[in-house]
Amino acid sequence: MEWEVVIGLEIHAQLATTSKIFSGAAIRYGAAPNTQACAIDLGYPGTLPVLNEAAVRMAVKFGLAVDAQIAPRSVFARKNYFYPDLPKGYQISQFELPVVSGGHLDIDLEDGGHKRVGITRAHLEEDAGKSLHEDFHGLTGIDLNRAGTPLLEIVSEPDMRSAKEAVAYMKKLHALVRYLEICDGNMQEGSFRCDANVSVRPRGATRLGTRCEIKNLNSFRFVERAINFEVERQIDVLESGGQIVQETRLYDSVKDETRTMRSKEEANDYRYFPDPDLLPLMIEPAFISTVRATLPELPDARRARFVSQYGLPDYDAAVLTTTRELADYYEQLVTQAPADAKLAANWVMGELAARLNEENLDITESRVSTAQLAGMLVRISDQTISGKLAKQVFEVLWTEGGEADAIIDRLGLRQITDTGAIEAMIDQILADNPAQLAQYRSGKDKLFGFFVGQAMKLTAGKANPAQLNELLRRKLDAE
Repeated sequence: MEWEVVIGLEIHAQLATTSKIFSGAAIRYGAAPNTQACAIDLGYPGTLPVLNEAAVRMAVKFGLAVDAQIAPRSVFARKNYFYPDLPKGYQISQFELPVVSGGHLDIDLEDGGHKRVGITRAHLEEDAGKSLHEDFHGLTGIDLNRAGTPLLEIVSEPDMRSAKEAVAYMKKLHALVRYLEICDGNMQEGSFRCDANVSVRPRGATRLGTRCEIKNLNSFRFVERAINFEVERQIDVLESGGQIVQETRLYDSVKDETRTMRSKEEANDYRYFPDPDLLPLMIEPAFISTVRATLPELPDARRARFVSQYGLPDYDAAVLTTTRELADYYEQLVTQAPADAKLAANWVMGELAARLNEENLDITESRVSTAQLAGMLVRISDQTISGKLAKQVFEVLWTEGGEADAIIDRLGLRQITDTGAIEAMIDQILADNPAQLAQYRSGKDKLFGFFVGQAMKLTAGKANPAQLNELLRRKLDAE
């Protein structure tokens, strides 16, 4: 039997506020345990939550960016469950009336096509604390610093049909929340994490299969591997005559497998009811208009503009708009070295990206500024140096800093562009290699590379390649 995979993602984006969603406590990452939890976060009797306006603003910003509906009235509810890191005994979330509903994201497929993934809803909620199991000799420690941290839970439609589609959607969403500056997207710190709902059904069936939820996936690679394992597991169960049990599962990255965590809860298990301490959230049209005015140029629009304005291939534009910071770096570079936008793209995606990856640096941490790189690109464009010699210049810029012109002069890298000097050199090479010259003229065209190599050796790579090739071919072909 052929099977169809059905995937929906629930992504938790930690909002980039300076304080928690219902209290004034800080949310700085890495603080000592339980130093950023106030009486409200701890659920002390008599405390009352107060909604953080910045969190609402960020939720609305996201909704506008994905072409969703912003609810004029939304309601906070209590999601009741007991867990040691949830001191109130409930989580404040949104249930029936979320702040954002509908919307979509368009993703690129491996075959070059595109697909639209629907967004069911995005709702505001508070994070729980964290249970610490290491270094306690059989005990569990509780850190409540995260309790009350503002989250935007973004729930997709079950529109994805493979792990690769799920990763493409997650990456697109990751880039978007960073463009909007509503989430730093740091997956290692838990700022952007994913729950994957996975099911399979016979191909052609319209009814969804029984789903399992894989919790707390915090890397794109783990999302893909966890989904692929879970798909194979479910298919094996069904083809063996068994039935899928709806449950919550964990992914073990060491064993590369999912395993049962607990039976899957339904909404009624949580006994949702409106939080009596919080008024309904009322959002006026004027507030939405104010937020709309702060929207940046979104990734898809910027990508299209890079193609039209700079004449880049779609692939280059897609890579350069992966993050807002990378796109900003490229645009600043092109402004400073406007002669060749494609040349600038090649260096940013090539040599610069390679060095950043080697040293695990972000583009904002680049050791070569746009002004430094632009100075080098200008010298490539005006043929002062070749692309090959430019790599030597870039190496010095990266390791020592400085300016391209000074490095070129110090290392003696200026190209030889004097036609007379190049011709004289070619004449000398032909005179010194009569056997190879005779072989070339008898039809062995591949020897052209030999003569180019001799010329580059004589000039230490400083002969202008275009001039050299043209003059050399002219003299070789002259009987």
